[in-house]
Amino acid sequence: MTSAELTSAVRRRGDVVVVDLVGDINRGAETALATAWDEAVRERPAAVVLNFTEAGYINSTGIALVVGVLARARAEGIPLRAYGLTQHYQEIFEITRLADYLAITTDEDSAIGGAERSRT
Repeated sequence: MTSAELTSAVRRRGDVVVVDLVGDINRGAETALATAWDEAVRERPAAVVLNFTEAGYINSTGIALVVGVLARARAEGIPLRAYGLTQHYQEIFEITRLADYLAITTDEDSAIGGAERSRT
């Protein structure tokens, strides 16, 4: 299996920030995830949404990195949501209990809408 280095793009939708993740989330993704998080929270958004639609393989180290992002979000008081996970990774997020702390939706509009509703 060929590993695809993780890249990200950070974009705003109103006062919610969406982080598009492209590539594999593994040991090599640490810097890319940290940089994306720093950029995403620079202007103190109402929430951050992680888009996993183009993410490839997520190994156990990648899950730990997502846990680290979640910890930062909780410490900074910023709601974190996600969409675009395959059924397999949704199940892993449920088994690892990440889904207890990270709202997972089926699409971007639902994630944005949920973030907007959670502010009111």
